[in-house]
Amino acid sequence: MPAFAPPLREHRFCLEELFDLEAHARLPGFEAATPDVVAVILQQAARFATDVVHPLNRTADEDGVRFEDGRVTTPKGFREAYARLVEDGWPALTAAPAHGGQGMPHMVNLLFEEMLNGACLSFGLFPGLTRGAYVLLSQHGSAHQKALYADRLASGEWAGSMCLTEAHCGTDLGLMKTLASPRPDGSFSLTGTKIFISAGEHDLTSNIIYFVLARLADAPKGSKGISLFVVPKVLVEADGTLGARNAVSCGAVEHKMGIHGCPTCVMNFDGATGWLVGEPHQGLKAMFAMMNAERIAVGIHGLALSEASYQAAVAYARERRQGRAPGGPRDPSLPADPIIVHPDVRRMLMTQRALTEGCRMLALWAAQALDVSERHPEPSARASADALVALLTPVVKAFLTDCGTEVTNLGVQVLGGHGFIRANGQEQHVRDVRITQIYEGTNGIQAADLLGRKVLQLGLFESFASPVRGFLATGPVPEFAEPLAGAFAQLEEVTRLLRTRAATNPDEAGAAAVDYMRLFALTALAYLWARAAIVSLPRSNQDFYRAKLATARFFMSRILPETQSLQARIAAGAAPVMALDEVMF
Repeated sequence: MPAFAPPLREHRFCLEELFDLEAHARLPGFEAATPDVVAVILQQAARFATDVVHPLNRTADEDGVRFEDGRVTTPKGFREAYARLVEDGWPALTAAPAHGGQGMPHMVNLLFEEMLNGACLSFGLFPGLTRGAYVLLSQHGSAHQKALYADRLASGEWAGSMCLTEAHCGTDLGLMKTLASPRPDGSFSLTGTKIFISAGEHDLTSNIIYFVLARLADAPKGSKGISLFVVPKVLVEADGTLGARNAVSCGAVEHKMGIHGCPTCVMNFDGATGWLVGEPHQGLKAMFAMMNAERIAVGIHGLALSEASYQAAVAYARERRQGRAPGGPRDPSLPADPIIVHPDVRRMLMTQRALTEGCRMLALWAAQALDVSERHPEPSARASADALVALLTPVVKAFLTDCGTEVTNLGVQVLGGHGFIRANGQEQHVRDVRITQIYEGTNGIQAADLLGRKVLQLGLFESFASPVRGFLATGPVPEFAEPLAGAFAQLEEVTRLLRTRAATNPDEAGAAAVDYMRLFALTALAYLWARAAIVSLPRSNQDFYRAKLATARFFMSRILPETQSLQARIAAGAAPVMALDEVMF
């Protein structure tokens, strides 16, 4: 089984040197999150990920879950590892102290989730979903609902899951049919079937708290008629003890391409008892609290598997001997050189490295803004940060998972035929990461959200543009500033172009959205790589910083030029996309 070692030095560089954790810890409530304390947390997290979770990855993929008589049994070792996870307090890392949590920054939790999911994505999905459920409940639940569920979701004692999708509607939630009927005691009876429910049924916890979207009988049509309900798998008595089993059951478990250790369930609600969360017909707005948390989490899935694949590719390239270096043998005493000497292998490894490290910086930038949006004492600072979080969330979800697929496929290619063999682990990364481009809203939907809603409708572009302009105004080193300035100018130009075109032809935004997303993301990575390079230059006599600068230069010269072709594709407009009549496909 390939080894996995969380990149703690990279984590420290991002937190302490790029994003100034020491200053970040001055936000109200983060006083304990000093660099020394966080370093210890991350060290312990790395030990948990490598020693407890990573050994489960191969067997989880091979054995998968078992489904018998409506019950799901997780792979061997999952229950013990999950009990250890809860015992060590990891699910409560960012939860509020009022709910038994540690109140750590989102930035710290993001790196913990990267480690956990890089060790075994199937396992990491369980606490990740529970954390999203806790976020939703803490923001939109009633005082009574929080009293019943918040502490146990925060600790991981009980699990959480969200139930949105139905077979006939997919992402178009306005078409859902699950019905909620009021009862005299204030509860509701929910009837319907949900599909593709990750961790909808399992044996890791004594209870699962479902957040279910459904319609009331008098609901208006479309998405404005959706309400949100909390539905426990096992009913909870007033004193918090478990009561009778609720009328919710797992009808089937999907057979999937990857993430075999986490069940993807068909969930049946047969008059299940639930309670309204928030106001009637406002459920989709409330559910987005969990969905947005999960979208950032899914982006971390892509990052985590990128890191794991890169590590495996580097280890193989150092050991595998084949051919000779173009400039002559590196070790004439041996019959061949390690393949890491070959320029094309280097190209693949550097692409993996530049994208993975850049994606980590992008995710942490979003997490830092999320912390500021929740903690900063100044309303204006919170509002600015909130706008940046809204803008970056679809980018983190889509670009990091697109890169996850790109990077893990390169990992297979570095190993050649051995990458295609299951024993070497790389093909599992490809299979596991592929779903991340689909769930929590496909990446095409994320791109449409970024361009159509966040940029064109809500006008949030300036929340990104302002810090980029501010950085360029400081006169940074031209080697890194000029490529960034060029990409940023292209992004500004196509943004203006699309504002004009979309005003008269709605197809323009839809046709350009995916290319715009990638152009935006590459420009954001150029900004972050330029910042990382400026930090690294004074220490360029040290290997770590020399590698950082080399990777920044590779990104600027070999990856960022893609923005030129993206600009050309966007400028081509919607006509080539829409020209073919439907019957001609």
